[in-house]
Amino acid sequence: MPLKVARRGQVPPFIVMDVLRAANEKAAAGERVLHLEVGQPGTPAPAGVRAAAARALEGQNLGYTDAFGITPLREAIARHCENSYGVQVSPGRVATTVGSSGGFLLSFLAAFEAGDRVALAAPGYPAYRNILEALGIEAVLLETELEHRFQPTPELLDSAGPLDGLIIASPSNPTGTMLGREEMAALVQWCESHDVRLISDEIYHGITFGERSVSALEFTDQAVVVNSFSKYFSMTGWRLGWLILPEDLLRSVECLAQNLFISPPSLSQAAAVAAFECHAELQEHLAGYARKRALLLEELPKAGFGQLAPADGAFYLYADVGHLTGDSEALCRQLLDETGVALTPGTDFDPIRGKHYLRFSFAAAEDDIAEAARRLIDWHERRRR
Repeated sequence: MPLKVARRGQVPPFIVMDVLRAANEKAAAGERVLHLEVGQPGTPAPAGVRAAAARALEGQNLGYTDAFGITPLREAIARHCENSYGVQVSPGRVATTVGSSGGFLLSFLAAFEAGDRVALAAPGYPAYRNILEALGIEAVLLETELEHRFQPTPELLDSAGPLDGLIIASPSNPTGTMLGREEMAALVQWCESHDVRLISDEIYHGITFGERSVSALEFTDQAVVVNSFSKYFSMTGWRLGWLILPEDLLRSVECLAQNLFISPPSLSQAAAVAAFECHAELQEHLAGYARKRALLLEELPKAGFGQLAPADGAFYLYADVGHLTGDSEALCRQLLDETGVALTPGTDFDPIRGKHYLRFSFAAAEDDIAEAARRLIDWHERRRR
């Protein structure tokens, strides 16, 4: 008799990682692959962070820290909240985590029971629903449209039935759309009036192309705010994120963190304190994202990808390709095979309607983005002949 395998691990794959594997296999065969599939900055960690890491390697033993992280980092994060949003946050409410992924796991475990219903937008980041499913929590997908800017609304929530939680993301992955102040305030008010726990994913804050991002912290101290050093701070592999927690979840999250992770990586923590002094370099990264975004907005329509979500922030463009295919995964395979451009199918973000969408990431090097656009335009021209 075969041994038991738990059902909780039988969640859908993170499709972009499958695309990345196929792209890497193609590259290993000697072909130049252009990576527009992964949401990873093509820039290294800031120089100040790298220097701080070198000092820590030389001068510290880098053992375990408190489960919520070292005090200087928690204090720096609290100052960052005040500088960014004008909101005073006690360092005691700050928990550093093993990436934002660890933050999602901790907050979902602390806030929800198995069988609870948690709403989130579709399209949206697939790990939300997959982690919820692994924990026995029902992910209630809100089928957002362009008219909603692919964001939840109180009206959509009213039609979703009884809820225990709501996850929002602004700027959003995959669409790059953001919630304005009025929209954020309306969602916070809806959650408070319906006793629904709000979890706000703010990991793309700092990467915006116009208005600044609005934080849930500006409207409530009852939400869980998730952020990360991976995106704006360009520190993906350092695996460090943070939570701003309401008082009633502090001890639960701390006990879970102690048992699941002991502590976040100590080297990453020591280095990350310096990240908040590196804004000049990080603003150069932002200017690069703006140039790449502008390039793709101009060039992608020439390649047949003209129906794009309004990308207010993050480093993604979400394209409606329903006029080209009813199978976005097959189209991604075709484009990788015929052009060497790796893209992510929309089915990663919306299991039902995503077959008509693709996501373009412009986090890679500027030359790669330009070359990818040229190859896609050539592909489109060949198809038309």
